[in-house]
Amino acid sequence: MIDIAKEYRVALPPWIDDELADVPAVVPDRADRMRLVHRLADRNWREGNGGPFAALVAERDTGRIVSVGVNVVLASGVSSAHAEVVALGLAQTATGGWDLGAEGLPVHELVVNWRPCVQCYGATMWSGVRALVVAGEGPELEEITTFDEGPLGADWAEQFEARGIEVVGDVLRDEALAVFRNYRKAVDAADGIVVYNARGGTE
Repeated sequence: MIDIAKEYRVALPPWIDDELADVPAVVPDRADRMRLVHRLADRNWREGNGGPFAALVAERDTGRIVSVGVNVVLASGVSSAHAEVVALGLAQTATGGWDLGAEGLPVHELVVNWRPCVQCYGATMWSGVRALVVAGEGPELEEITTFDEGPLGADWAEQFEARGIEVVGDVLRDEALAVFRNYRKAVDAADGIVVYNARGGTE
Protein backbone atom coordinates (compact mmCIF):
# COMPACT_ATOMS: atom_id res chain seq x y z
CA MET A 1 0.00 0.00 0.00
CA ILE A 2 1.30 3.45 -0.87
CA ASP A 3 2.23 5.53 2.15
CA ILE A 4 0.98 9.09 1.68
CA ALA A 5 0.27 12.06 3.93
CA LYS A 6 -3.46 12.28 4.63
CA GLU A 7 -3.77 15.69 6.23
CA TYR A 8 -1.93 18.92 6.83
CA ARG A 9 -2.37 21.59 9.43
CA VAL A 10 -2.43 25.36 9.15
CA ALA A 11 -2.83 27.30 12.39
CA LEU A 12 -2.39 30.81 13.71
CA PRO A 13 0.79 31.41 15.73
CA PRO A 14 0.50 31.64 19.53
CA TRP A 15 1.41 35.34 19.63
CA ILE A 16 -1.95 36.16 18.01
CA ASP A 17 -3.54 35.93 21.46
CA ASP A 18 -1.28 38.72 22.73
CA GLU A 19 -2.10 40.95 19.76
CA LEU A 20 -5.84 40.44 20.16
CA ALA A 21 -5.94 40.81 23.94
CA ASP A 22 -6.89 44.49 23.75
CA VAL A 23 -9.06 44.26 20.63
CA PRO A 24 -12.82 44.49 21.19
CA ALA A 25 -15.11 41.93 19.62
CA VAL A 26 -16.68 44.67 17.51
CA VAL A 27 -14.56 47.19 15.56
CA PRO A 28 -17.09 49.42 13.77
CA ASP A 29 -14.66 51.56 11.77
CA ARG A 30 -13.06 50.08 8.64
CA ALA A 31 -9.90 52.08 9.14
CA ASP A 32 -9.54 50.61 12.63
CA ARG A 33 -9.98 47.14 11.20
CA MET A 34 -7.21 47.87 8.72
CA ARG A 35 -4.99 49.19 11.52
CA LEU A 36 -5.33 45.82 13.21
CA VAL A 37 -4.40 44.08 9.96
CA HIS A 38 -1.27 46.23 9.61
CA ARG A 39 -0.29 45.49 13.19
CA LEU A 40 -0.61 41.75 12.64
CA ALA A 41 1.24 41.91 9.33
CA ASP A 42 4.17 43.78 10.84
CA ARG A 43 4.55 41.38 13.74
CA ASN A 44 4.10 38.32 11.53
CA TRP A 45 7.29 38.71 9.51
CA ARG A 46 9.24 39.71 12.61
CA GLU A 47 8.17 36.46 14.28
CA GLY A 48 9.29 34.43 11.26
CA ASN A 49 5.92 32.90 10.41
CA GLY A 50 5.84 34.15 6.83
CA GLY A 51 5.60 37.32 4.80
CA PRO A 52 4.34 40.75 5.93
CA PHE A 53 0.71 39.95 5.26
CA ALA A 54 -2.43 39.76 7.39
CA ALA A 55 -6.18 39.72 6.88
CA LEU A 56 -9.40 39.56 8.80
CA VAL A 57 -13.01 38.71 8.16
CA ALA A 58 -15.64 40.92 9.76
CA GLU A 59 -19.35 41.42 9.60
CA ARG A 60 -19.52 44.41 7.28
CA ASP A 61 -22.35 46.28 8.94
CA THR A 62 -21.54 45.75 12.61
CA GLY A 63 -17.77 45.36 12.50
CA ARG A 64 -17.81 42.18 14.55
CA ILE A 65 -14.52 40.37 13.99
CA VAL A 66 -15.14 36.80 12.82
CA SER A 67 -11.54 35.72 12.18
CA VAL A 68 -8.02 36.92 11.56
CA GLY A 69 -5.27 35.43 9.45
CA VAL A 70 -1.57 35.92 8.90
CA ASN A 71 0.74 34.41 6.34
CA VAL A 72 2.09 31.17 7.83
CA VAL A 73 3.82 29.70 4.77
CA LEU A 74 7.16 29.39 6.56
CA ALA A 75 5.68 28.17 9.83
CA SER A 76 3.46 25.54 8.19
CA GLY A 77 5.52 24.55 5.15
CA VAL A 78 2.38 24.97 3.04
CA SER A 79 2.68 27.39 0.12
CA SER A 80 -1.04 28.17 0.05
CA ALA A 81 -1.15 29.31 3.69
CA HIS A 82 -1.55 32.98 2.83
CA ALA A 83 -3.23 35.42 5.20
CA GLU A 84 -6.45 35.62 3.19
CA VAL A 85 -6.78 31.85 2.88
CA VAL A 86 -6.21 31.42 6.62
CA ALA A 87 -8.69 34.16 7.58
CA LEU A 88 -11.35 32.86 5.17
CA GLY A 89 -10.91 29.26 6.28
CA LEU A 90 -11.17 30.18 9.94
CA ALA A 91 -14.25 32.31 9.25
CA GLN A 92 -15.88 29.41 7.41
CA THR A 93 -15.06 27.15 10.34
CA ALA A 94 -16.57 29.69 12.75
CA THR A 95 -19.77 30.06 10.74
CA GLY A 96 -20.12 26.35 10.04
CA GLY A 97 -19.90 26.28 6.26
CA TRP A 98 -17.95 27.06 3.13
CA ASP A 99 -20.23 29.93 1.99
CA LEU A 100 -19.81 33.14 3.94
CA GLY A 101 -22.63 34.59 1.88
CA ALA A 102 -25.13 31.87 2.76
CA GLU A 103 -28.73 32.76 3.53
CA GLY A 104 -29.22 33.85 7.11
CA LEU A 105 -25.65 35.00 7.63
CA PRO A 106 -24.57 38.64 8.04
CA VAL A 107 -22.75 40.22 5.11
CA HIS A 108 -19.06 39.46 5.52
CA GLU A 109 -16.05 41.44 4.29
CA LEU A 110 -12.40 40.54 3.94
CA VAL A 111 -9.89 43.19 5.01
CA VAL A 112 -6.32 42.70 3.76
CA ASN A 113 -3.19 44.81 3.61
CA TRP A 114 -2.85 44.76 -0.20
CA ARG A 115 -4.66 43.57 -3.28
CA PRO A 116 -4.78 39.74 -3.27
CA CYS A 117 -2.26 37.64 -5.16
CA VAL A 118 -3.57 35.32 -7.89
CA GLN A 119 -4.22 32.50 -5.43
CA CYS A 120 -6.05 34.63 -2.89
CA TYR A 121 -7.99 36.34 -5.66
CA GLY A 122 -9.74 33.07 -6.41
CA ALA A 123 -10.08 32.12 -2.76
CA THR A 124 -11.78 35.44 -2.03
CA MET A 125 -14.10 35.23 -5.02
CA TRP A 126 -15.30 31.76 -4.04
CA SER A 127 -15.57 32.37 -0.30
CA GLY A 128 -18.94 34.12 -0.17
CA VAL A 129 -17.70 37.46 1.16
CA ARG A 130 -19.58 40.43 -0.20
CA ALA A 131 -16.86 43.05 0.24
CA LEU A 132 -13.09 43.21 -0.13
CA VAL A 133 -11.26 46.03 1.61
CA VAL A 134 -7.62 46.57 0.61
CA ALA A 135 -4.95 48.99 1.72
CA GLY A 136 -3.79 49.41 -1.85
CA GLU A 137 -2.97 47.93 -5.23
CA GLY A 138 -0.22 48.44 -7.76
CA PRO A 139 3.40 47.41 -8.28
CA GLU A 140 4.76 48.78 -5.01
CA LEU A 141 4.27 45.53 -3.10
CA GLU A 142 6.33 43.49 -5.56
CA GLU A 143 8.91 46.26 -6.02
CA ILE A 144 9.47 46.65 -2.29
CA THR A 145 9.20 43.05 -1.04
CA THR A 146 10.30 41.16 -4.22
CA PHE A 147 7.40 38.72 -3.85
CA ASP A 148 5.87 37.41 -7.08
CA GLU A 149 2.12 38.05 -6.79
CA GLY A 150 1.26 36.43 -10.12
CA PRO A 151 -0.40 37.67 -13.34
CA LEU A 152 -3.58 39.37 -12.15
CA GLY A 153 -5.59 41.19 -14.81
CA ALA A 154 -6.02 44.95 -14.80
CA ASP A 155 -9.78 44.43 -14.41
CA TRP A 156 -9.44 42.42 -11.19
CA ALA A 157 -11.65 44.77 -9.17
CA GLU A 158 -14.32 44.93 -11.87
CA GLN A 159 -14.48 41.14 -11.90
CA PHE A 160 -15.24 41.16 -8.18
CA GLU A 161 -17.87 43.86 -8.61
CA ALA A 162 -19.51 41.90 -11.43
CA ARG A 163 -19.98 39.05 -8.97
CA GLY A 164 -21.56 41.19 -6.27
CA ILE A 165 -18.37 41.74 -4.25
CA GLU A 166 -17.77 45.39 -3.38
CA VAL A 167 -14.13 46.50 -3.58
CA VAL A 168 -12.96 49.29 -1.28
CA GLY A 169 -9.41 50.48 -1.91
CA ASP A 170 -6.72 52.73 -0.49
CA VAL A 171 -7.58 52.25 3.18
CA LEU A 172 -4.43 53.30 5.09
CA ARG A 173 -2.24 52.69 2.05
CA ASP A 174 0.82 54.51 3.42
CA GLU A 175 0.76 52.38 6.56
CA ALA A 176 0.80 49.23 4.41
CA LEU A 177 3.81 50.48 2.46
CA ALA A 178 5.61 51.27 5.72
CA VAL A 179 5.25 47.64 6.82
CA PHE A 180 6.59 46.43 3.46
CA ARG A 181 9.56 48.81 3.64
CA ASN A 182 10.47 47.65 7.14
CA TYR A 183 10.36 44.09 5.87
CA ARG A 184 12.60 44.95 2.92
CA LYS A 185 15.16 46.60 5.18
CA ALA A 186 15.44 43.36 7.13
CA VAL A 187 15.77 41.36 3.89
CA ASP A 188 18.52 43.64 2.61
CA ALA A 189 20.31 43.44 5.94
CA ALA A 190 20.50 39.65 5.51
CA ASP A 191 18.58 39.35 8.74
CA GLY A 192 17.60 35.72 8.17
CA ILE A 193 14.42 36.64 6.28
CA VAL A 194 13.27 34.10 3.68
CA VAL A 195 11.47 35.49 0.62
CA TYR A 196 9.78 32.35 -0.61
CA ASN A 197 9.30 32.71 -4.36
CA ALA A 198 9.32 29.21 -5.79
CA ARG A 199 11.69 29.22 -8.82
CA GLY A 200 12.13 32.93 -8.30
CA GLY A 201 9.26 33.56 -10.70
CA THR A 202 11.18 31.95 -13.58
CA GLU A 203 11.22 28.60 -15.35
